[in-house]
Amino acid sequence: MTTSNKAKMIVDKSFRIAEVDNRIYGSFIEHMGRAVYGGIYEPEHPSADSQGYRNDVKDLIKELNVPIIRYPGGNFVSGYNWEDGVGPVEERPKRMELAWRTIEPNYIGTNEFAQWAKDLGTEVMMAVNLGTRGIDAARNLLEYCNHPSGTYWSDLRRKHGYEQPHKIKTWCLGNEMDGPWQIGHKTAEEYGRLALETAKAMRQVDPDIELVTCGSSSSQMATFPEWEASTLEHTYEAVDYISLHQYYGNRDNDSANFLARTMDMDHFIHTVSSTCDYIMAKKRSKKKMNLSFDEWNVWYHSNDQDSKLDPWTIAPPQLEDVYNLEDALLVGSMLITFLRHADRVKMACLAQLVNVIAPIMTENGGRAWKQTIFYPYLHASKFGRGVSLMPVVDSPKYDSKDFTDVPYLDSAIVFNEENEELTIFAVNRNLESSLILECDVRSFTGYRLIEHIVLEHDDLKAVNTAGEEKVKPHSQGKSESKDGWVTASLTKASWNVIRLSKIK
Repeated sequence: MTTSNKAKMIVDKSFRIAEVDNRIYGSFIEHMGRAVYGGIYEPEHPSADSQGYRNDVKDLIKELNVPIIRYPGGNFVSGYNWEDGVGPVEERPKRMELAWRTIEPNYIGTNEFAQWAKDLGTEVMMAVNLGTRGIDAARNLLEYCNHPSGTYWSDLRRKHGYEQPHKIKTWCLGNEMDGPWQIGHKTAEEYGRLALETAKAMRQVDPDIELVTCGSSSSQMATFPEWEASTLEHTYEAVDYISLHQYYGNRDNDSANFLARTMDMDHFIHTVSSTCDYIMAKKRSKKKMNLSFDEWNVWYHSNDQDSKLDPWTIAPPQLEDVYNLEDALLVGSMLITFLRHADRVKMACLAQLVNVIAPIMTENGGRAWKQTIFYPYLHASKFGRGVSLMPVVDSPKYDSKDFTDVPYLDSAIVFNEENEELTIFAVNRNLESSLILECDVRSFTGYRLIEHIVLEHDDLKAVNTAGEEKVKPHSQGKSESKDGWVTASLTKASWNVIRLSKIK
């Protein structure tokens, strides 16, 4: 063994970043592809419940323990009339859905989705249409969802069979309004004014809601980060979060460069945080703006297939990326990045949840299964609740096409004081050899190793299908704890979850 394949880490319970907001393990359901129809909802499926929802899909979502789900878009929301999706289903119109060039039948709408989420024990992050619509539609939808009774819209909800208000707390003021592809695209000045006035009206209806203003659609936008600075000039005091969206792909099949892309994500978060703090200083404000990373994932596999789809059909197989091991490793690193920024990133939504660039895939009328990215998402949601600690890391590094000094070890630490558990999340980016990790945990007196979970495969391109799960975790990771130190062997190109617990 040489120093080139050894990493060292110090973990101390006093090195606190922040309490992890469980909503960083959120997800997203948009009316596109087979996310809704054929995904969560399929009345003819053998597992369907009395409302038409697939129980096999519900079970997989429950396993992930998703705390919040963004709905109904996405690009879809910028052309959506929410009134089309309420009332008797047989009276709802079928609409041309311009964002994804499909037909939206409106079998599922606001009430059905809110009830489905409630049955799952998850919250809804509702988006309002600031593309083709604006203040009036947003305040009316909020009144319909949250006001108890005695007004036109709240009584209409009750007439539709939902006596109790949905009490949706978190609301997105539009979606990706900086994007020229967006229906009703706005300039920063146009959006900032509209978002401010919409926020003011919505808070008149329900003062207790949280509001998310649109940040840049990605860090590669030509207007980034000027968009954030310009729009926050208007909305800073009226909102609670600003959104970030980012997708990564490996189109040139350069795995080392692909696995380094969270370096870009880290810079994205720093830049948005700095821009927010600049506006805070400029306005002499005492409020710190938090971040909602409400779209993120790997997305590129399905691009060619999607370009060949016929338009104007109902629920075509859009954006159905089939994920491999290296995608799972990057998803793990993206989750690690959120944990290291737990002081600013308070919500995040893996886009999306079922079929559409998703951890869960289904066959119409058939099976549901776990994609490779299901597992790091599961492990982070399950074990990443508590306080995020800042590890002091000394790792060998490498250079890739777009990045320099990329640590082979990518890691985050979560301390769950209530359960007396310490979890080390670690990705070994080295594609050729194992990495020996020596971790100083002496501040955690009496803690011992209880499990080392590993996700690995000899083939970076290995995928899971309905018939075969090639990439799945095991608990035979090679680790030991002794005298306040953990020594672990992180196999090449692997996702690792190393768990310690206090001896009772």
